This record gives sequence, structure tokens and C-alpha cells, in this order.
Amino acid sequence: MKSQLSNEFKQFANEQCEGSSPLYKALSLRISQDEEVLGVCLDANEGQPVPNLLFGAVQYMLMKEPHHVLRAFYPSLTERAETGQDAFPAFKEFVLTHHEPIRELLKTRRVQTNEVRRCAYLYPVFASLFQEVKKPLSLIEIGTSAGLQLLWDQYGYAYNGQTYSNQNAELVLSSEVKSGRLPLLPENMPPVAERVGVDLNVSDLTDEDDRLWLKALIWPEHHERRSNFDRASMVVRENPLRLIEGNGVSLLPDLAEKMNRDSLLCIFHTHVANQMPAHVREDLMEKVEALGEQRDTAHIFNNITDGKLRIDLFVNGRRTSQVIGETDGHGRWFEWRAEKWQGE
Repeated sequence: MKSQLSNEFKQFANEQCEGSSPLYKALSLRISQDEEVLGVCLDANEGQPVPNLLFGAVQYMLMKEPHHVLRAFYPSLTERAETGQDAFPAFKEFVLTHHEPIRELLKTRRVQTNEVRRCAYLYPVFASLFQEVKKPLSLIEIGTSAGLQLLWDQYGYAYNGQTYSNQNAELVLSSEVKSGRLPLLPENMPPVAERVGVDLNVSDLTDEDDRLWLKALIWPEHHERRSNFDRASMVVRENPLRLIEGNGVSLLPDLAEKMNRDSLLCIFHTHVANQMPAHVREDLMEKVEALGEQRDTAHIFNNITDGKLRIDLFVNGRRTSQVIGETDGHGRWFEWRAEKWQGE
């Protein structure tokens, strides 16, 4: 088990942290060789990405300990973070000293980054679906966490320097379109008939503990992500959402049954399916297909067949599929390769 965890930390360092978090890359490589820290990680919630979970737990606890020496290495917790020294000795000491509360967090908490900048690629998807079907959208988000992405129509967007829609929004999300051309985006946001989010563990942004946990999952060097999270949290508090705690795949048929029949049912999830067992992913696809036989339905997803963002659209029982393209996990960039919805 420890050897598997060791490989997971090495992979995390080289594939996810490279060019994104020097602190987490350096720590991950040292953790991968440390029996004691890996031992603490053995209690992690099954199916969760352990490196993200451990780093989230440590940063969450550091937020509550204003004087610990480890804080000096975190750009999120100090104005001038220490970069000339090895952070691992202080990190290991902190983990081993606080191993009991850290183990409890690893057992009970989940990785729910709910990265709001992913809305930058969801917005053109929803705009294209509305232009295609000409019906208001009814939204069901699986793995909604705190519901930040459910409010995609409340934000503004900037792509390659061009700002679109909701320009007076409290939060404008910037992203780069790396290849392809966006569709012609409308002056007004597509109408949303209703929206609901489902999660195994709903996060309540009015609860300070939940808010701190979500913020702790943001990597230390990612200042813009923290700023986006703070602003999006305000938008959520101003626009109360219907969030349901439970298994989104199991609840999907009942939730869909209650949605407006004159709307396009939009089932979406980002970076969630990779945490589902294979049989649950298969069950989800079967349930979506069954709904598509009964009503107009769109399924927007990644991490089922591969990491690319995809759309399955069912209109009058007929299915069409589009590959949007690769997306950055934090929404900093995305491809737009959907042939049906290419701009001029």
C-alpha cells in the first residue's frame, strides 16, 4: 500500500505540480520516500486523490495556527514565502505532531476544489446548447460541492482579452482559448429555468469551517484562484442554491423527473467521474441515455472515456456527440474543437 502511495506522490509531483506549484512538487517528491508521512496517509478516504487530500488537510490546519514555522513556506499564508530552504523537515514535523487531527481529516473530508474558473469553458457550452435547442436550460450538477459552477450565468468571462456577457458581474473569469475558435457568443446569458446540485458531501459556504476547507484545497501559489473563490463565494451567498446531499447518479432519475419538461435538461460534472468506480460511471451513462429517450437532454462531462470535455446531446430521441477538447484542470485554458459549433 505504501509503495502505491509513493508512486501516487511521484506522479502528482511530475504530472500535476510541474510548472504550477514548486512547493507541492518538492514536498511530494520527499513524501514519496518517507515511510512515516506515507503511514499517516494510509487512513485517507478511499477513492480520494491522496496528495490533494493531505496537502489540503495540512494547509487547513495551518490556517488555524498563525505562528507555526511551516507557514513561512506557504505563499498563501505569508507575504514573502521562504524559497531558499527545504520545507520538508518543517512539513514532516507538523504532520507527525498533528497526526491525529490530520488522520481524521483524511478519513472524513473530500477533495472538492469546485474550481470556479472551469465555468469559462462551461459558459460557451451552455450558450451553444441554447442556440441549438432554443429552450431554457434546467441544470443538474453531479459533484456540486458548494455550487460555484451552478452559477456560471452570474459571472463575466474574458477570452484572449475579449470580454463577454455580464460585464458588470462581481467576478470576471479569464481563460485562454488555446486552439480552435469559440462559437458566436450571445449578448445575453442563456435563460436558466432551474438548477440543483448533488454531492456526497455538500459544502456550505455560510459555514466558516466548510469555507476554510475549500480554500485550503487551493494550492499555495495560486493567488488568482483564491481571489476567484472569495468572489464566487459572495455570489453564492447572494444567490441561494438548492443543494442536495446524496449520490448524484442514484438520484438522477428522480431529480430529472421534477425538472421543467419544456426545458433542455443539462446534466454536467467536471473532474468528478474519475472518483467514481467503473460500474458507477457505466450506470451514469445508462441513466443519461434513458433520460435522452424521454426528453431533450444534454450531458456535459470529462474523465469518463478520457480527460477531454465532451457533450452528448439528445434531441427528439436522437443522439449527437461533440468533443470540445482538452481543458486545464483549473480552467486557465481550454481547446474548442467542436466542429458543429466552431466560430468563423
